[in-house]
Amino acid sequence: MELDFERCYRAVDSRDPRFDGWFYTGVTSTGIYCRPSCPAVTPKRHNVRFYPSAAAAQRAGLRACRRCRPDATPGSPDWDTRADLAGRAMRLIGDGVVDRDGVPGLARRLGYTQRHLNRVLTEQLGAGPLALARAQRAQTARILVETTELGLADVAFAAGFGSVRQFNDTFRAVYGTAPAGMRSRRRVPAGTAADPIVGTPPDGTPGAVPGGTIGVRLASRQPMPAGPVLDHLSARAVPGVESTDGGTYRRALRLPHGAGTVALTPRADHVGAVFRLADLRDLAPAVARCRRLFDLDADPLAVDATLGADPALAAAVAAEPGVRVPGAVDGFELAVRAVVGQQISVAAARRVLARLCQADPTAAGDPAPDLLPFPDPAHLLDLPDEAFAMPAARRNTLRALAAATAGATLRLDPGGDRTELVARLVALPGVGEWTAGYVAMRALGDPDVLLATDLGVRRGADLLGLPVEVAALREHAVRWRPWRSYATVRLWRSAVTTARRT
Repeated sequence: MELDFERCYRAVDSRDPRFDGWFYTGVTSTGIYCRPSCPAVTPKRHNVRFYPSAAAAQRAGLRACRRCRPDATPGSPDWDTRADLAGRAMRLIGDGVVDRDGVPGLARRLGYTQRHLNRVLTEQLGAGPLALARAQRAQTARILVETTELGLADVAFAAGFGSVRQFNDTFRAVYGTAPAGMRSRRRVPAGTAADPIVGTPPDGTPGAVPGGTIGVRLASRQPMPAGPVLDHLSARAVPGVESTDGGTYRRALRLPHGAGTVALTPRADHVGAVFRLADLRDLAPAVARCRRLFDLDADPLAVDATLGADPALAAAVAAEPGVRVPGAVDGFELAVRAVVGQQISVAAARRVLARLCQADPTAAGDPAPDLLPFPDPAHLLDLPDEAFAMPAARRNTLRALAAATAGATLRLDPGGDRTELVARLVALPGVGEWTAGYVAMRALGDPDVLLATDLGVRRGADLLGLPVEVAALREHAVRWRPWRSYATVRLWRSAVTTARRT
């Protein structure tokens, strides 16, 4: 979003939470930066500056407001919708690439020089990749300080800092207090102004979660109906990898430094997450992946305004506002699911996928013995033919997919180029347009994919009085741009809801 001063100031003056995460408000008289909805007295115009990122505000010498916790807002929807270099970089920084591989590693993943990457990010976000990663490390450190009993030295390295001194200096600069001071004040009554938005167990009570786990509140924009994402994940849950119990979704995670599990429970204004991690350095990427899974950084008002303007979708939008597109915690896993699901039922696909996961010998010894992580590309390539339980042609497709991903010729992470991904996928044997579009929509978060050939989409279109013939449906769907992925989900839900009623 372009930071027009008058528009931003009106949002701050009205304390409009819809703009949280879109921009940050710096107050020169106090030296702090806030979210637009901060409950504090609106600052005078001449004392206000607006920044496109928390890192830009920190770079200007401002510290985070302790009252509104600006670093705990949902991320900017821009990083989900944009397919350009800045959007791709932000998604990879959120996944911890800079912490693991440095700025050179980030630049290599994106295919640009470090100098060009730094220039683009500084121009568009007010800070370079190091500063953006530093802001994320500070947020991860605060979560660990407030929600675990880890020693502060352990917190420093778990959050990605190179030294305890760097951790202490950054913490003081960002939060205006030492880590020990924040820990001593962490036990405050839930619901007060100081109650953290992120960094507490799902019930809102600050403190460590029993059993060595970490509880985090994943903030989301409203409205945020829990049903659509939970329904989608539950219907496709692979036995042994994931499960749904009541309103809680549990699954295993394969993370950069080891395995983990998460239990996700949607609440009124957030998603409660409880992580169990083999390595605490994986907290930031685990949080980022779960946010993508539930599409928490979306702008539901913008999506619904576009889709609701179509008379055919208006009633569905009004009845269930804020529907999200289910994402993925791992792009390769999602691609394998898409290939396996071609031309067989959802139930059959679940059985085949469960067998694949059970055949992976690396699953032993993970944090939750009842949940197995999905095989990574290298391990899938090592599985014997009998583990696949599918025709040879489809087995060969999976192996080609795994080989391309393991060899880095196919990027299925959130920083991948969407156009290039689709082209490389359809070049693989046995991968068609539907599969490539489905992967782009869910693994890379492309908001503008219409799966016009999908039977569920066409069935939903028919029920809503929309064209069913593929070319006509695509022509009609031009009015839904750039949110055709969300329209796809609504058409799916229309078909499923009607089937349940009958």
